[in-house]
Amino acid sequence: MNILDTSIPGVKVIEPKVFGDHRGWFMEIYNDAIFKETGIDLNFVQDNHSFSAVKGTLRGLHYQLHPKSQTKLVRCTRGSIFDVAVDIRKGSPTFGKWFGIELTAENKKQLFIPKGFAHGFITLTDDVEVQYKVDELYAPECDRGIIWNDPSIGIEWPIDMKPVLSGKDEKAPFLEEADNNFIYEGKL
Repeated sequence: MNILDTSIPGVKVIEPKVFGDHRGWFMEIYNDAIFKETGIDLNFVQDNHSFSAVKGTLRGLHYQLHPKSQTKLVRCTRGSIFDVAVDIRKGSPTFGKWFGIELTAENKKQLFIPKGFAHGFITLTDDVEVQYKVDELYAPECDRGIIWNDPSIGIEWPIDMKPVLSGKDEKAPFLEEADNNFIYEGKL
């Protein structure tokens, strides 16, 4: 398993080693010892699985407020998505910056998103399944969002169509107006 840094410290791309033969393939999607060797020490407590029927479905940008904030380990197990993490830690040198990557069932890459980041994705194909681990249980009272097309963030979504959004995501505020209690502390 390769754990690669990105342009935003703390956000990482995970490339599993895939072992294949005439029967198919095998891979580890998470290994606690390998993560700890790279400084990632956490305890995942919930696995989530979403299905999106049509290309252009956009989910996000979502996060949970502290003290119920979540670290996420995201992978696409059917179809493909463009997955995005946005730094929303006030005072961070990368505040409002985003990192995006294509995650597909074929490339098997994963995106590690620490606390203090908003997360979202858009489906690039029909019939998409996304699975992700989190280190904090879902807490509806702490659930928040930021509008997907906030010009101050400027995410370059790789699709030329109006996205399919939930009612909640359509009404999400801009980053500047969002309820946000994350403070950059000089480390992750």
